[in-house]
Amino acid sequence: MPSPPSGPIQDGAHCTVVAGTHKGKSGTVTDINTSKTGQVTITVVQKDGVRFKTLAKSVVMSAKA
Repeated sequence: MPSPPSGPIQDGAHCTVVAGTHKGKSGTVTDINTSKTGQVTITVVQKDGVRFKTLAKSVVMSAKA
């Protein structure tokens, strides 16, 4: 099981996905939501403009590359 996010999740922060379908991808956090079940989901926008949604527990916050 992945570790919890390594820092505060904020819009505009850079992150890298460490688990799940999008493992290895990175980008900028643009949307933070909490589902009915309590899971926190985020939308990540990659440098080339591709967007994807993932669980916040699957990402590690990082300094911009």
